[in-house]
Amino acid sequence: MPQNRRDHSLNLAPASIDDYREMARRRLPRQIFDYVDGGAFGESTMAANRDDLHRIQFRQRVLRDVSTRSLATTVLGEEIALPVILAPVGFGGMLARRAEVQAAKAAEGAGVPFCESTLSICGIEEVAAAITRPVWFQLYVMKDRSYAEDLMARAQAVGCTTLVLTVDLAVVGQRYRDGRNGISGKIPRAKRLRRGADLVIHTTWVRDVALGGRPLTFGNLEKALPDASVPGDFQAWVASQFDPSVTWDDLAWLREHWRGKIALKGILDPEDAREAVARGADAVIVSNHGGRQLDDVPSTIRSLPAIAEAVGAECEVLMDGGIRSGLDVVKALSLGARACMIGRPWAYAVAARGQRGVEHVLRIIQAEMSVTLGLTGVNDVRDLDRTVVVEE
Repeated sequence: MPQNRRDHSLNLAPASIDDYREMARRRLPRQIFDYVDGGAFGESTMAANRDDLHRIQFRQRVLRDVSTRSLATTVLGEEIALPVILAPVGFGGMLARRAEVQAAKAAEGAGVPFCESTLSICGIEEVAAAITRPVWFQLYVMKDRSYAEDLMARAQAVGCTTLVLTVDLAVVGQRYRDGRNGISGKIPRAKRLRRGADLVIHTTWVRDVALGGRPLTFGNLEKALPDASVPGDFQAWVASQFDPSVTWDDLAWLREHWRGKIALKGILDPEDAREAVARGADAVIVSNHGGRQLDDVPSTIRSLPAIAEAVGAECEVLMDGGIRSGLDVVKALSLGARACMIGRPWAYAVAARGQRGVEHVLRIIQAEMSVTLGLTGVNDVRDLDRTVVVEE
């Protein structure tokens, strides 16, 4: 979309991911916006993910030939046009009509992967049928392992090549915004009424999503939830269904049922990263769940260098958390990441403008990365290293 074209309903021309966040805040019911936007406890780790990225500065270099610059790279054997993957976002289809499909189409158009969440509204078959590029699939392991085995079989049947196992959800983090909005915990009658009013006053969302986006069910959980409906107390349902007893030994079970690449998402400690390599992981994703699980843990950018050093060339390292610009992506790549996952950026964009919003966000990141490479004297993202940044 042209940068000078305005959304007159909001008097806002989106030029950055933060602009899309503001548009999403206005368009979404508060309970849904807060679910995406919020973090755990006091949200200090969520804030640190961004603040620590801002503290890193670039070394501006001059008089180098940067007339040709490349943003292409490979991740887990897959050629991508931009070192970005659309991260799994649970409840995605509550943000816009069939949002996961719209985001996957935008990702394919930009030449980057889309990762489907176990808790997506659109099922893996629906998303895979909408594009030709292989979808990645994110897995949560439930107490009844047959559910996970079924999900892996379904993902492989539609051509998924990479399985992302989320390993930092042994228990659900306390997300106070969700409690205040009645998404988790006991819901008294007054709070139920406020939730209902919050939904119905957002008439555009009601028309586009509540009515036009049906069925609003968990498309990947047909066996775990007979009607696949979203539970009223979502956190309580997750706590009752997701398996907190998963250990490193279960990676052998995972390998029995998955033929492709395996990436572990939720690694913050170098010792865990080394264990992942020893257990045969193809990649580790440095992530604190966007600050939505344990608060007061290190930011992902602060954790990244030690993890990259710990695994060396033995497996690929991706990073997730706090990315809001192409500059952030360049910083992460300079400190050891092969690519970055972005979750909230595409969630805000799809809520604001659907597929074209996600396409625009990816163009923003691409343009910002290209400029940053040029002004730091780098021709290729694969040449980024610590010499590009000024570290504290």
